Amino acid sequence: MRIGVLTHLKHPVRQPFPGGLEAFTYDATLGLRDLGHDVTLFASSSSAAELHAVPILDDSTYQHGNRPLASEYIDEHHAYLKTLLQIDRYGFDVIFNNSLHYVPVTMASLIHTPMLTVLHTPPFFELVEALSNTRRSGWFCTCSTANARAWRAQVPDCEVIANGIDLDFWYPRGTVGEHVLWFGRLIPDKGPQLAIAAALQAGVQLRLAGQITDQAFFDEQIAPHLSEQIRYLGHLDREALAAELASASAALVTPCWEEPFGLVVAEALACGTPVAAFARGALPELLNEDTGALAPAGDVPALAEALLVARGKSRVACRERAEAQWSHALMLKRYEKLLYEVMAAHAEQQRDNRSTAPAMPARAQLGGHNG
Repeated sequence: MRIGVLTHLKHPVRQPFPGGLEAFTYDATLGLRDLGHDVTLFASSSSAAELHAVPILDDSTYQHGNRPLASEYIDEHHAYLKTLLQIDRYGFDVIFNNSLHYVPVTMASLIHTPMLTVLHTPPFFELVEALSNTRRSGWFCTCSTANARAWRAQVPDCEVIANGIDLDFWYPRGTVGEHVLWFGRLIPDKGPQLAIAAALQAGVQLRLAGQITDQAFFDEQIAPHLSEQIRYLGHLDREALAAELASASAALVTPCWEEPFGLVVAEALACGTPVAAFARGALPELLNEDTGALAPAGDVPALAEALLVARGKSRVACRERAEAQWSHALMLKRYEKLLYEVMAAHAEQQRDNRSTAPAMPARAQLGGHNG
């Protein structure tokens, strides 16, 4: 297949990854190429060189925080609009849309190339409006049953393909310590401040790892608590993060939104590390009694108790669950199959459209040959 991949433009697709979507895009792009497909990624300008991405937005000014939000919004709108207006010229068999943006969804019915859109987040205003106020076109997929349920009003026929991880990279290693680990972007939605509170209540040493994308939040909610018990490790690359995760007695996962999947859970279990988490979104789908403990959303005392319970879970059971559920190779095969099905369904639609089109009058049929 010739596949065009769209991703979001908030961050370049490169390591260390700011979040799960960048990791997904990176792995899916290279993974589909390894399966023999011709894959073209459209991304921001400073994405990883090995992706050979077509740059559709110059993100050099974004990285210094000197662009007003309205300008970024307009720039992203025009970047996607220009790309979609030209995308049929590439001759792709299918578009694999991971952009989280309303423009590709809005324009899906205006282009000839079929589009598979992956809904990586719960419903949000712009995309809901795009799906509600335009003639819905294309095919849709998401990463969990919980997220498919959240999108049911807009996309009642959404496929589900669980995210996958590289089990050869995320694996048990080294000596396990007494500390616990929280990792992700240090923003309110991810709840690192709640992880700190739970660790303090449980009397457990906590290490935090991730990118600071909201400096004011970090200064107000994280920095005052840093001590021998609560340590910030910085924004680690994948190798360092995997080593830290494998050495932790448990991982804390504290979403303050309806988590659509939770790659951090899959990565932790693959490293043999049990998880204590808030029961939000898809997390109850990922964890079972053998691999972690759940607490009601936002309940810090309950999370502190869950953390102590999780530390006693079998690390072997954690690894076995990851192997059974979240193989990256399996995820790629499922997406490959779905992309072929989208191509076939689109071709069938085209045949149906041609067969039901009214016949042209003889004069009109010959008109193009008249001099």
